[in-house]
Amino acid sequence: MILFVVQLAAAQSTPHRTLLALSKGTHTLATVDPSTLQVIARLPVGPDPQKALPDIDTGALNGPHGLEFVGGKVWFTAEGAKAVARYDPKTGTIDWIMGTGQNRTHMLYVTADAKQIYTTNVSSGTVGILEEVTPTSAPSTQSGAPAVAQPVPAAPAAQSPMNWNETVIAVGKGDEGFDVSPDGRELWTANSQDGSLSIIDLASRKVAATLDAKIFASNRLKFTPDGKLVFITSLRDGNLVIYDAASRKEYKRVRIGHGAAGILMDDIAGRAFVACTPDNYVAVVDLRKLEVTGHIDVGPGPDGLAWAIRQ
Repeated sequence: MILFVVQLAAAQSTPHRTLLALSKGTHTLATVDPSTLQVIARLPVGPDPQKALPDIDTGALNGPHGLEFVGGKVWFTAEGAKAVARYDPKTGTIDWIMGTGQNRTHMLYVTADAKQIYTTNVSSGTVGILEEVTPTSAPSTQSGAPAVAQPVPAAPAAQSPMNWNETVIAVGKGDEGFDVSPDGRELWTANSQDGSLSIIDLASRKVAATLDAKIFASNRLKFTPDGKLVFITSLRDGNLVIYDAASRKEYKRVRIGHGAAGILMDDIAGRAFVACTPDNYVAVVDLRKLEVTGHIDVGPGPDGLAWAIRQ
């Protein structure tokens, strides 16, 4: 099953922009007003509140985890099936699936045009790049004639004329949390088992650097909105580790609790929200001062964080 938030609460008046925070302890989704940092409502979710409301049967696509909402559709990983899939809320169907061939395809990032997908494959220690391409016909084999690929004739409207290619890049052990820089040039991933950070140059699709960051049990990694800093959380370390993206050197460590998971950037208010699971709160970090300025009680064991934008 995959759980998907389709509405906050019909009876509740919510702001245009609402912070969503999942509590593992109470299996609830808290909706938070970002202007006051007050909880507006708590909604029940399923037994695994990393993933939230209502149930969608994914069939053989077992072990769904990473979620992205792009182009009006929900893109998700299926760890057990070694695949990425897409769900259309309008038709209530899964309309696209692609296998990765990698073990435990965990997190994903979908570009705004939905033409590229990046995944971390934890047990394989790889990053996958899936790219939509236009298929071409087989090259000409006539004697003396150059092999020129010809475009495939347009397919009927009911069919997609697009194919997908995959590039697999080896990184560190246990890569999980990752992000793509705002300029789209680099992908940084935190490798939870060996404590390193891998930086991939997306133009060449090669590892440009491996940093011995010593961030063991790393969980999530996010660029700040300006792309200058990189935030990394660890499930077993109470520090939020901050790297300078340009120099690729550690910039600061901010004490936030006893361990942390989800990170959500707020580009409007210049802050970050960090789910401090063992401490039962979400920490608010000022992006200019790089200091904790507050805490939000969303329920015990906070984990996943996201924005809900009311249309």
